[in-house]
Amino acid sequence: MEKRLIGIILTLLGVAGLITAGYFFMNSGTGTRDIKSIIMYGVLGLIFFLAGIGLIQNTKDKAT
Repeated sequence: MEKRLIGIILTLLGVAGLITAGYFFMNSGTGTRDIKSIIMYGVLGLIFFLAGIGLIQNTKDKAT
């Protein structure tokens, strides 16, 4: 159960990171700082999202 909870938390953090990257993409200029933040939030969001989904799929529930 603990791994599944961590998977849910990672998935939610990933979704938040991807939403933040999308927000910066839509509302930013062409500065180097803006592009770096879009890439940073997008990559971290994608990593967290995929890791969370992987944990949720690979964790088997045990009957207690």
